[in-house]
Amino acid sequence: MDAVDLDHPNSARVYDYFLGGTANWAIDRVFGDELSKLVPIIRIGARVNREFLGRAVRHAVRNGITQFLDLGSGVPTVGNVHEVADTIDPESRCVYVDCEPVAVAHAKVLLERHGDPARQAVLHADLRDVDAVWKAALATRVLDPTQPIGLLMVSVLHFLDPQEEVPGVVAAYRDLLPPGSQLVISHATFDAVPDEQLRQFQAGVELYRQAGIAASPRDRETIRSYFGDFELAEPGLTWLPEWHVNDGPALLREQPAACCFVGGLGVKR
Repeated sequence: MDAVDLDHPNSARVYDYFLGGTANWAIDRVFGDELSKLVPIIRIGARVNREFLGRAVRHAVRNGITQFLDLGSGVPTVGNVHEVADTIDPESRCVYVDCEPVAVAHAKVLLERHGDPARQAVLHADLRDVDAVWKAALATRVLDPTQPIGLLMVSVLHFLDPQEEVPGVVAAYRDLLPPGSQLVISHATFDAVPDEQLRQFQAGVELYRQAGIAASPRDRETIRSYFGDFELAEPGLTWLPEWHVNDGPALLREQPAACCFVGGLGVKR
């Protein structure tokens, strides 16, 4: 496993800090505090993304998905995919993938203590290496490639660099998924964001970039294109607090655009 970089903040560890986790270092907390000053709503935004993940997983399981591939899964925290899925289907399966050593190490400890190696696994890999990730995920024998898979790309695509690679990466995963699979994406956007939050998030993106972290909010049309010809489940690509709010908690319902994140779930027919 690669050495942990303690000279620069890391997006996964900063996200963990915002969610109240402990798998972060002083440099992540200092950066997170600076970011929170520029973007006061960002801590709530992290929880909004986590809530969306939970609602999407519950929706997928209720609609026939029994196995998940979570790309850019981050540091384990409350409401991990397998934990959410198991509340509905105790035989559900999940493979987690992340390139951040701390995230992978903590996930391994969590699964060793509380998981089932026949049903859960974690991989240290770069999701941009599609073939390698797919082969390694299948090699765990946790996933059955002949059955529908729930592919999760939650709050990760806007951190990929170079951004020109993103459409091809997502398309490659779509092609590998068997029919009936579901693709879940949440992504930062500045489209139609209220002026106050827009100015704040623009300053936040610049802070990310100064720290060497790629951060690229994209327009709705681009984000929608990542689903390809997958059929979007109702209500389509929406602000996260507006997506299937009956499936679980949703912060910012009264001002959904303030989160600056949209998301959706597409089905491969």
